Amino acid sequence: MRKYVDFLVVGSGIAGLTFALKVAKYGRVCIVTKSKMDDTATSWAQGGIAAVMYTPDTFEKHIQDTIVAGDGLCSEEVVRFTIEESTERIKELVKWGAKFDKTKTGRYDLAKEGGHSEYRVLHHKDSTGREIENTLLDQIKKHPKIEILEDHFTIDIITQHHLGQEVNRRSEGITCFGAYLLNPRTHLVDTILSKVTLIATGGAGNVYNSTTNPLIATGDGIAMVYRAKGTIENMEFIQFHPTALYHPDEKPSFLITEALRGFGAVLKTRDSKEFMHKYDARLSLAPRDIVARAIDNELKISGEDYLWLDCRHLHKNELINHFPNIYAKCLSVGIDISKDMIPVVPAAHYTCGGIKVDAYGRSSIKNLFASGECSSTGLHGANRLASNSLLESLVFSHRASVNATEIVKNINYCDEIPDWNAEGMALNEEMVLITQSLKEVQTLMSSYVGIVRSNLRLQRAFDRLELLYRETEDLYSKSILTKPLCELRNLINIGYYIIKAAQNRTENRGLHYSIDYLKSIPKK
Repeated sequence: MRKYVDFLVVGSGIAGLTFALKVAKYGRVCIVTKSKMDDTATSWAQGGIAAVMYTPDTFEKHIQDTIVAGDGLCSEEVVRFTIEESTERIKELVKWGAKFDKTKTGRYDLAKEGGHSEYRVLHHKDSTGREIENTLLDQIKKHPKIEILEDHFTIDIITQHHLGQEVNRRSEGITCFGAYLLNPRTHLVDTILSKVTLIATGGAGNVYNSTTNPLIATGDGIAMVYRAKGTIENMEFIQFHPTALYHPDEKPSFLITEALRGFGAVLKTRDSKEFMHKYDARLSLAPRDIVARAIDNELKISGEDYLWLDCRHLHKNELINHFPNIYAKCLSVGIDISKDMIPVVPAAHYTCGGIKVDAYGRSSIKNLFASGECSSTGLHGANRLASNSLLESLVFSHRASVNATEIVKNINYCDEIPDWNAEGMALNEEMVLITQSLKEVQTLMSSYVGIVRSNLRLQRAFDRLELLYRETEDLYSKSILTKPLCELRNLINIGYYIIKAAQNRTENRGLHYSIDYLKSIPKK
C-alpha cells in the first residue's frame, strides 16, 4: 500500500500528539505508533512537569537549576527559551483539558524534586503523564484531519539512499521523503510518503536489563535516523533513575517517583542509616546522577541488592492522597509504605542524547524533525533536571510545528520512491535467536555500560556487540520482517552508539562516569 500525507508523525506520546494537533489545520496528518496510542512513556510519567508559575520562583532560578544539573553541557540559549516559554505551554495544555492538582486556595499544588531550588513541578497525583496523554488523545480523536495507525512498526525513514544514491554522514542535502511501515494485517511493508516527518519515538531504556521504560522503548527513532546518516549526539548520557522498586521478577521496573523524596522520603542503607550526607549537601534531593552513583556505591560496599526509601515518618493520609498509585502498587507486593520501607535500586530511565536538532526541532536531514526523548535539543546537557522532559516536548513540538507549517506548502512528494523489496526473503523460524540476542545485548550493556564505566568494560561491550550486530544484520537481510527482529536491530544500533560516545568522552561529566577519569571529577 502507498499513502500520501502532509505530515507524518512517528510516535504517540506528548511530543507527537502536541505536534499533530498544531499542524492539523495546515494539512493531512498521519500518526503512526507501533503499539496502542496510549502505550507511551508519557503515560508512565509519574512526577510531573516543571514550569515557573508563581513567585518566589523565577525563570532565572529554573534556568540556573537546569544548567547546574546539566553539568556545563547545556545550551544556555535553549535552556533560556524553553524555560521562558514554559508558562505559556502549560496554559495551553490546561486549555486543552489537562487537570493539575490544586490547593484549597485554588493555586497549583507545586512539588519540589531533586536539583530544583523552588516548588515548581505541576502534577496530577502520581500519574501526571497519564492525565496529559489522555487529554491530548481526547483532542486528537476529535480532529477530522488526523489519521491514526496503531500497531504499525516504522522500519526506516526514506531518503536518497532508497533511490540508489550514495549518502554518507557528511553529505549535504539528505532529505526525508517519508517512511516504510510494517503492516500488522498484511505482514507486508507499506510506503507512506510525507512532506514533513516528525520522529517522536521516545527513549531507549530497554537496551538495559532493568529499566523504568515501557517495553516499547527500544530507540527506534534514533536508530532510524542513525542509519539514514543523520546526526546523533550525547548518547553516553543515559540517566539511571535512583529509585525503582526492587522486584526482580517484574519488567519493566516500577518507578518510585522523585517527588516522593521531594515530599520528605529519605534514602537509607539496609541497616537503616542515612548516607546521602556523604555525597552531597542536598542529601536525597541531589540531582539524579549524584544520587544514582551514591546508591550504586553503597550497594557495592555492602554487597546488597537494594537499599531503602523511608517514608514511614510522613503523614499517612497525605502520603496516600499524593501518591495513590505508588501506595497501591507497593501494597500489591506486600509493602505498606506508611509502615514499611520501600526496597529501591537504580534503573535505566532517560536518554539525554539522541537526534540532534536545532531550536525549531529540525534534524540534520531536510524535512525531518524530532521532539521528545528521542531528540537532543541542548536542554539537558550531561544530565536532565527532573520533570524537564515533558516541558521540553511541549516547547519543541510547538516550535517544530511553527517551522513545519511554514515549509510544508513548498514541498512536493517524491514519486520516484520504490516500494519495499521483499523478494527472496524467507519466513524467519529462528525466533529463539532473536530472544537470546536481545538478552545478550541487555546483559552486556548493564554489565559494562551502566552507571560506572571503564575503558576496559566499554571495549569488552563493543567487541561482543559487534558480533551480535553481524549476526543480526545477516538474519535481517534474509528474513521477512517482524517487529521483534526490527527492535533487536535498533537496540544493537543504540548500544553501539552509547558505547562509542562513552569511549569518546575522556572525562567524567554528568551521567558519564568512568573509573579511568577519577581525577577529572568536578568538585561540588
